[in-house]
Amino acid sequence: MSSVLDRRPAPAAAGPRPALPRRRTRVLALPEARWALAALVLFLLALPLYLLGAPAWLWGTLFAATYVTGGWEPGWEGLKALKDKTLDVDLLMVVAALGAASIGQILDGALLIVIFATSGALEAVATARTADSVRGLLDLAPSTATRLLPDGTEESVDAAQLKVGDTILVRPGERVGGDGQVLDGAGDVDQATITGEPLPVAKQAGDEVFAGTVNGTGALRVRVERDPADSVIARIVKMVEEASETKAPTQLFIEKIEQRYSIGMVIATLAVFAVPLALGDEVQSALLRAMTFMIVASPCAVVLSTMPPLLSAIANAGRHGVLVKSAVVMERLGQIDAVALDKTGTLTEGTPYVTDIRPLSGSTLTEDEVLALAASAEHPSEHPLARAVVDAARERGLPLADAEDFTSTPGQGVTATVAGRTVQVGVPARMLDGASAPAHQKAVRELEDAGRTAVVVLRDGTPEGVLGIADRLRPDAAATVAALTRLTGRAPVLLTGDNERAARRLAAEVGITDVRAGLLPQDKVAAVREWQEQGRRVLVVGDGVNDAPALAAAHSGIAMGKAGSDLALETADAVVVRDELATIPSIVQLSRTARRLVIQNLAIAGVFITALVAWDLIGTLPLPLGVAGHEGSTVIVGLNGLRLLREAAWTSPAKDTA
Repeated sequence: MSSVLDRRPAPAAAGPRPALPRRRTRVLALPEARWALAALVLFLLALPLYLLGAPAWLWGTLFAATYVTGGWEPGWEGLKALKDKTLDVDLLMVVAALGAASIGQILDGALLIVIFATSGALEAVATARTADSVRGLLDLAPSTATRLLPDGTEESVDAAQLKVGDTILVRPGERVGGDGQVLDGAGDVDQATITGEPLPVAKQAGDEVFAGTVNGTGALRVRVERDPADSVIARIVKMVEEASETKAPTQLFIEKIEQRYSIGMVIATLAVFAVPLALGDEVQSALLRAMTFMIVASPCAVVLSTMPPLLSAIANAGRHGVLVKSAVVMERLGQIDAVALDKTGTLTEGTPYVTDIRPLSGSTLTEDEVLALAASAEHPSEHPLARAVVDAARERGLPLADAEDFTSTPGQGVTATVAGRTVQVGVPARMLDGASAPAHQKAVRELEDAGRTAVVVLRDGTPEGVLGIADRLRPDAAATVAALTRLTGRAPVLLTGDNERAARRLAAEVGITDVRAGLLPQDKVAAVREWQEQGRRVLVVGDGVNDAPALAAAHSGIAMGKAGSDLALETADAVVVRDELATIPSIVQLSRTARRLVIQNLAIAGVFITALVAWDLIGTLPLPLGVAGHEGSTVIVGLNGLRLLREAAWTSPAKDTA
């Protein structure tokens, strides 16, 4: 008789996964952020003075300082672009702001300056944080290693100085100094940072190990087989950097027509000034008409057509536990038509728990007695499987006896004396010999075929029971997969470094048929690029260091926030802060709604600009009326975009599918 446990383990039991040390650039260390903050503060100081009718010299000085602090950098960049024979919106916005100020619309110009300075600062922060995370990844590899000399003595050396053929000693709790092969010893190595496997892997002579992975128990002698510059960790760094550099430039919709609009507006403004002047008009009148034209034709409403819907969507997503890093990201998320999901920590919770308790034939123990016996023996151990067994016993309120003479053998299991009896808990291959009863072997095979890790419990050499341990599937995983299938028109793909059998079992539970298992980081990147070469826009969802290159290479990347590595969190375009998998289809749907509102706003802005420009060119558009029309269109598109702040704008495709 077996028991299936479906209660969650106590949160405190979840051991922390390896994380990258945080080495973040402070926001105010960036000059773009400092200038933008100064411009914003000056604008906020000047605005009430302007509206309350304070002396012009007071608010005028503050507005002028706003122009200087917020506008000099984009203006300078625009001039450098102009030197390269390109014209961008940054320079156009500075010119438009100065033009507005020249005809008395100083508030409009200052607001435009603040918007663009803030946008530039956000872009600089995002770039700096990504660079920080890539540098921090190098901290996974140890700075020193213990090298064994031919005479048997040890020396501590810089890990970067290791050479192929060197032999290193890796003690319990230490990080492996270099990629290589185990020559001697045995240990349980946590290599989740590289392969994403949820549990430590038993390593013995002949097995491969990777730099930066953590040796849990037992000492290992490892022969270095890769130069440190070519280790898996080093290659992950290189792949993230290359993917970030070669990823297609991300631009908002309006930026795609930046050059044509900018050049056209400059030429048109000059023509509006020059033609009447050539026909005998007065300079002041021609200049007034040209400045009015620049104001009504300036892309303020067009810019606000794009930003309020996307920023409102970002704010709404934030309220529901999804951090979207920029307006560009929010726009791109709605374009995806294929999804690739990681397994451990993404579809699953990343923490082992006891799923089955099976007393074996011939045993007189009940399920609770088998579990209590195993937990008593495992209690002194720090192994993740041991913690899962102890937690299961505590959840059932079972008393644990004291363990004496405790020993742990890497890759095999533990032995302890409990209540005067010798108890062994470990892997079936070591605990059950060929003469074991067929029923015992069958129980183990059934658990392993179901994707469980089987653990046998012996008392005085007699098999008493077998436990099944597995990583827990997130409760909303199947509904999320179904919702993503409906949104994209094709089922997601599972990309994992875990073994084939466990991956396929889990995929079958959630409705995924395309499974790619046993992948290293470069294999995940290759799969993503293969799909993108076929014209797909791929969304990758992951949480580990091994997912970071694929997150960077994909059209869009989302990281799971609670257990996610720093590199994955910084590389991803968005972060699911509360680890609610069902929010992923919701954010895709919200992005698509925002994109529709952007198109609506662009149409509204286009109608206003066309009408006002035609009026100014054909007749005589009074400047106050031109400003009112320009600002009116800006308010309309802004309010339309703010609709996405409503709670009703957040839908739950996964819940609807369930």
